[in-house]
Amino acid sequence: MTSRPQVTGRTEPCAATIAASEQRVLSQVSFSSGFGGLRSATNVLTLNATVSVIIPALNEARNLPHVFEALPDWVTEVVLVDGQSTDDTVAVARRLRPDVRVVAQEGRGKGDALLAGFAASTGDIIVVLDADGSTDAREIVRFVAALIAGADFAKGSRFACGGGSADLTRTRRLGNKLLRALVNQLFGTRYTDLCYGYNAFWARHLDALAIDCAGFEVEALMNIRAATAGLTVQEVPSFEHRRIHGVSNLKIVMDGRRIVRAIIREWLANRRAKRVQAERPLASNLPLGELLHVQSETSDRSSASA
Repeated sequence: MTSRPQVTGRTEPCAATIAASEQRVLSQVSFSSGFGGLRSATNVLTLNATVSVIIPALNEARNLPHVFEALPDWVTEVVLVDGQSTDDTVAVARRLRPDVRVVAQEGRGKGDALLAGFAASTGDIIVVLDADGSTDAREIVRFVAALIAGADFAKGSRFACGGGSADLTRTRRLGNKLLRALVNQLFGTRYTDLCYGYNAFWARHLDALAIDCAGFEVEALMNIRAATAGLTVQEVPSFEHRRIHGVSNLKIVMDGRRIVRAIIREWLANRRAKRVQAERPLASNLPLGELLHVQSETSDRSSASA
């Protein structure tokens, strides 16, 4: 097996703090093996939660061995969403993990792939992992620990204390910074990272996230909707490695435009929802005729804003 490229210049000023925090959480947790048994971290507390890992893949046969090798043995199921690969992606996945659940993606794009993966998953906790080796499966424990500690949505961040990246170009870094600032300004969040796909959440919050986009904008959209839905979001430090083999499917300019459009569209929808909600108390005390008039005016204003 080809070794992972060495990362240089990596700094983790808060690594000791992070490790100590994780240990405090994990010292109270047991992970379900998914087969009726429990794999215990200690005997203090048992958590009967199953974990599904969703991996969208398109021609990633050479990278999958690195990704699968790092998966914790307490992961309950792995759902590989194959985006119509022309190499041996599916065959390699089945050889590496015979119990892998393979979902054939009918559409195109990462958002579409995640929707298919979410629909097929059965775990209490859902973790999203990239197939190119850039996200390290050994970090899954950090995300699950954050959820166990009380978070609804564990959001990976390359810029949180202890995170980093060996793959961010100046253009991508600048774009992420600008988009992050825009989201923080419009939605009142304090995110340190926006366009990073390493996330985990309790499956019961799928309806709140309500994913309805097909492309790479899904990463930003999930972060926005987690915040606007009132979920408890915990940023988790993560290190992004370089892709091991192949080239990225990300198209910086085109996907950047899609992300901006998704942000603005979400902000406008959020404003409309707040306006309608604010008018409901007034409308509820009106006679039927006036109530219908208020609803008509609200609809007209919403259409004009779209």
